[in-house]
Amino acid sequence: MTESASTRSGATVVGDPSDAPMVRVEDLHHSYGTGATAVHALRGVSFGIRRGELVALKGRSGSGKTTLLHLMGGLDSPDRGRVVVDGTDLSTLGESELLELRRDRVGFVFQSFGLIPILTAAENVGVPLRLRRADPREREDRVALLLALVGLADHAAQRPAELSGGQQQRVSIARALANRPALLLADEPTGQLDAQTGLAVMELLRAVISSEGVTALVATHDPQLLDLADRVLELRDGQIIEP
Repeated sequence: MTESASTRSGATVVGDPSDAPMVRVEDLHHSYGTGATAVHALRGVSFGIRRGELVALKGRSGSGKTTLLHLMGGLDSPDRGRVVVDGTDLSTLGESELLELRRDRVGFVFQSFGLIPILTAAENVGVPLRLRRADPREREDRVALLLALVGLADHAAQRPAELSGGQQQRVSIARALANRPALLLADEPTGQLDAQTGLAVMELLRAVISSEGVTALVATHDPQLLDLADRVLELRDGQIIEP
C-alpha cells in the first residue's frame, strides 16, 4: 500500500485511515540503562491491529508487555521505531498533543484499578469527561450509560472501598471508555482478581469493546482469557511471536 503523509495540528497523519490498521507498530526498540548493563525490553517489535479487533498480548513477567503498552499509549518514547495510532505517528507529537491523545483517543485499564478513593463510582467514571470540560448533562448521561453497560448502575454512589475487586475493575473499564477512545490498552486487567471474577471481567471487556466499537490490546498471562481474543501475540525475548 502506498503511503501519503499530511500534517494536522502538528501531527503526521500516515496513509488513508479508512483502509489502514487502527494501530501499527514498526521496528520498535526500547532499553533501560546503558552499556553492558542495559536491559533490552523490546528488540524490533512490529505488528498491526485491525479496527474493532481485540488482541491479547501474552508473555512472562518482565517480558516487556507493560513497556509496549506505554509506548503505544504515548506514555513513553521508543529508542527507535514508531507507533501509528489511528493514522497519527506518535513520534511527531509534542507533549501537549500527546496529552490530548491520551485524554481523547486512548483509554487505559490498569491492573491496580487506579480509582480515586474519595470519589464515587460515578464520579470516577466522569473524571475524563471533566478534564475535557464536557457539558454536565452530557457527562451525566455518558456516565449513567457506561455504568449500566458494565452492570453497575445500582452502585453509582458507592466509593471504591465499598466495591469488590471485580466491581472496581468494571468501574475502571467504564472510566477508560468515557471519552469514546479509538484504542483501549489494558495491562493485566484481571491480575488482582480470582479466576472466576477475572474471566467475567474479560468477557465484559469483550462485550463492551464490541458495543463501543473500540480496538483493544489486552496484556495477560492467564491462558483462560486468551480464547476470548480475536488474535494472540506473544512477547518473547523482546520480540513478537504470532502463532
